[in-house]
Amino acid sequence: MAAIPPVCDFGWPAVDATLPGIDGKNHSLFDLAGPNGLVVAFICNHCPYVKSVVQRIVRDAADLKAQGVGFVAISSNDAEAYPEDSFENMELFATKHQFPFPYLYDEDQSVARAYGAACTPDFFGFNGELTLQYRGRLDASRKETDAPGLRRDLYEAMKHVARTGNGPTDQIASIGCSIKWKESA
Repeated sequence: MAAIPPVCDFGWPAVDATLPGIDGKNHSLFDLAGPNGLVVAFICNHCPYVKSVVQRIVRDAADLKAQGVGFVAISSNDAEAYPEDSFENMELFATKHQFPFPYLYDEDQSVARAYGAACTPDFFGFNGELTLQYRGRLDASRKETDAPGLRRDLYEAMKHVARTGNGPTDQIASIGCSIKWKESA
């Protein structure tokens, strides 16, 4: 079922957490920030929205690094109910798509709850002071392949944040599969 997150709550402070990564290390979210900001992306392996844009996520993360913006992806889905989203499958997914950023596992879903993540993909773009400046879509493609000349919403917004510290006032919410919450959570 598709879900749409709320619009950007400008100035909301990022929440730090330490989560295990597929590289076998624990990562603090704040340690992954670049000097000009951080993108925290909630994704998963099985979502058709994520699958259709994953190569563009990889491209934009690499391009944002050059702008001084760090990038991290977090999977928070209930892997018992959705085995394709297991930690082992996260490793395979990241390797297959050559992630240039840490891919972390939020097994107890506390980080997704702290951020108010609603769907996969759900992008939170923070400035150098780690206050929220972007909560929007990657681009206009939804589940389709990208059309020539498609505006790179996340990239353009975060490039602006890197230069000015402020996000664009006009933002279009992401859309994707709802986070798969655990029944006991």
